[in-house]
Amino acid sequence: MQIFDIIAVLIFFSGLFIFLNTFYLKLPSSIGLSILALLLSLLVLVFGLIYPEYHLAEHVKAFDMEEILVRFVLSVMLFAGALNIDFSKLGNQLIPVLVLAFFGVMISTGVIGTLIYFTLDFLNIELDFIGCLVFGALISSTDPVAITKMIQRHRLSSELENKIAGEALLNGGIAIVLALVLVNLSREGAIAGGLSFGGSAWVVTKDLGGGLILGLLFGWIGYQALKFIDNDEAQVEVLITMALVMVGSFAAHYLSVSSMLVAVTSGLVIRNFDASSEEESAVGYYVFKFWKLMEESLAAMLFVLIGFEMLVIPLRLDYFAAGFFALNIVLFGRWISVFLPIKLMSSHHEFDKGTISVLSWGALRGGLPVAVSLSLSGFPGQEIIVTMTYVVVVCSVLYQGFTLGKVMRSYQSQQVQQN
Repeated sequence: MQIFDIIAVLIFFSGLFIFLNTFYLKLPSSIGLSILALLLSLLVLVFGLIYPEYHLAEHVKAFDMEEILVRFVLSVMLFAGALNIDFSKLGNQLIPVLVLAFFGVMISTGVIGTLIYFTLDFLNIELDFIGCLVFGALISSTDPVAITKMIQRHRLSSELENKIAGEALLNGGIAIVLALVLVNLSREGAIAGGLSFGGSAWVVTKDLGGGLILGLLFGWIGYQALKFIDNDEAQVEVLITMALVMVGSFAAHYLSVSSMLVAVTSGLVIRNFDASSEEESAVGYYVFKFWKLMEESLAAMLFVLIGFEMLVIPLRLDYFAAGFFALNIVLFGRWISVFLPIKLMSSHHEFDKGTISVLSWGALRGGLPVAVSLSLSGFPGQEIIVTMTYVVVVCSVLYQGFTLGKVMRSYQSQQVQQN
């Protein structure tokens, strides 16, 4: 089985699951796809036990998916997410959203990484501190597609909807960039036999600074090209944005800078470079529709990948125990990362009662953490990171997804009483 056969299988089951969920289960897409993917993985495991010669697990384990996940899937999803972020529409919610997204990810990474480090030490599972921080960063990424669709089902205040949607769109890119920078930091340290403060600062500066500069450059070039082309030429605009993402990823890989930051920055620049202009947007309507479709299609594929992940994780009781500990730690880390910034900003910005609860419990995890964990080939402790990510994502989607409606209804009742 070739790598394109694996991709074909993912696309086939993604389409099948979307069909079954849309017309039969009628659940929120993230929940329905997760349930179907888990059922599929159980069926594949049973089939593999009966017919070992056809066990799909051996084929999945045989491939290193780092290249396609990092250089294509993550770049496309982060670019598509950034292209949807219109700073001008956030209005007076812009500062709270930026603070929650940036500092929230930093706080969440530190809290989760530190608590995971001591928890794994207690369970006698080996993973160094920077590896724990990598897990803390990647699991801090929330799923904007799932969250946006969930909040559309409930009547929330426009201020809270803007906070939830804006923070979810931004924090995914920040979390994934931070996780991969930490991975590079760990790998550089392993090669050099340890990194000094100066060496660490150089790795971070090269990754982030280089990625930011390259992203600004590609974003500006893309904006100028799109501005020159008539928006009716949708196919040309789509091809330009696709080329921008692919060439940006290649250039970042060649220059050894963060390709994720290049994707995020270029998307933000194209969308917001001339947001104050009253003229027609440089990006046509069909371009947004295309990238929205790409984002949702890849998100569906990643949920299928969650199901296949059961085939590659080690079936160790201590690893799964660590995963369930991690679930509670992640929920606590998310609450802290929302509580502290909101309390600090509450003297200058108004927050609805119940905002902390909705933002904390509404942070559904999706396919991005799974993709990053599976892309860490050769990283020390990848197996425990993949297992913990699997447990947290599945439990988050199912448990939080099914109970989020109650939290939002509670918020609505608080608003009625407040008014």
